[in-house]
Amino acid sequence: MDLFVPIAKPPWTALGKELESCLRKAIFDFSLIDKETKKIAIALSGGKDSLSLLFLLHALRGRGFPLFDLFAIHVGGEFSCGAGIGEKFLKSICKELNVEFIERESTQKRETLECYRCSRERRKLIFDAAKEVGATTIAFGHHRDDSVQTLLLNLFHKAEFAANLPKVPMREYGVTIIRPLIYISENDLKEFAKQYGFTRITCQCPVGQNSKRKITEGLLKEIETHFPHARGNLAKAGLLYGSEKAIHP
Repeated sequence: MDLFVPIAKPPWTALGKELESCLRKAIFDFSLIDKETKKIAIALSGGKDSLSLLFLLHALRGRGFPLFDLFAIHVGGEFSCGAGIGEKFLKSICKELNVEFIERESTQKRETLECYRCSRERRKLIFDAAKEVGATTIAFGHHRDDSVQTLLLNLFHKAEFAANLPKVPMREYGVTIIRPLIYISENDLKEFAKQYGFTRITCQCPVGQNSKRKITEGLLKEIETHFPHARGNLAKAGLLYGSEKAIHP
């Protein structure tokens, strides 16, 4: 039986056009891609966010931007943050898009699984794999709602007003992180995934389901019952007034 491979590509639905427009705006506003950009690696977990990023970046190659090469880096393992999607499925998508698929393996075990440790290992694996193919620009699928959650977590934990930055030079590692989905809401990504047939993919991490980030999302939803525009306003405030300490070594 042939494996169904969902591919999102132009001509877009109305939502697809809107998301590409938001992606282009973020790239322009924060100089995420320039004429010198030859290669971009995508951290591909297999969830709706990273797959949406893959499809959208692939679609705008050579259309107002350089015809850069794309690489998809997937970190698997017994326990690893992300969708828990089989490599065969992701390989098939990348093959259809003519994107090189690179696999790395996490060492995380259930008895020691913890978000901070897992995140650091995953990033190091992704950074090293990207540099091996000469891609020093690495795109992550963090969206507007991720940034708002990060803003509140930093405020509550460290008294810092700091959201996700759209572009972060990681000088210690010799790479730059970009977040092209920074203007796009999670609900729009869910609908986009639904329209193109990959909405069934959700995070399988046993720790992530009870994380502080999940609790923060619950608080945001409660706040929105009283202040409907709170999420959008927090996202804007994070970009306008948030600390940029992360880009200064």
